[in-house]
Amino acid sequence: MDYVPLCLEFGATKAEQIPVEKLVFQPELRNYCEQNACGRYGKNYTCPPFIGEADVLINKIKGFSVAVIFQNIYELEDSFDFEGMMEGQQKHNEMTQAIAQRVYAERGREGALTLAAGGCTLCERCGALDGTPCRNEAEALASLEAYCINVSRIEEVTGMKYVNGKDTVTYFSGIFF
Repeated sequence: MDYVPLCLEFGATKAEQIPVEKLVFQPELRNYCEQNACGRYGKNYTCPPFIGEADVLINKIKGFSVAVIFQNIYELEDSFDFEGMMEGQQKHNEMTQAIAQRVYAERGREGALTLAAGGCTLCERCGALDGTPCRNEAEALASLEAYCINVSRIEEVTGMKYVNGKDTVTYFSGIFF
């Protein structure tokens, strides 16, 4: 099935299907995780170190042949509109979650993988903080970056811009099959 129309139907700004081999993997992205740049390192099951070793995750993605990469672009009040950025990410990931449910209903979880923007935010407090199991394991989505995909280089293989003008924020997700 061609998932580009599905992504657009669900509200993606743009979507492109590409061969997985064109993606740029950069294991060094994990350094940002280890420096806790986003504040979720060791605090979220869909983020490092819980998500798994970089080489294992890269090989998992390389086990698929096709990727549909999609993006959403959100307007911000200004370049310091952190609240607007977080609201955009939440909307984007809710859309990604809806797309994932449809894809998994058709292909099963073994036949596809969906990755979102940033770590999972389904629970107000991740069980990783308390050492309790994930409460939403079937729905939790990891990020493209956790799988060492260099999102800023997606433009090279899809034509979708990473920077879309002043006072905007762009989020990417992907379906792999």
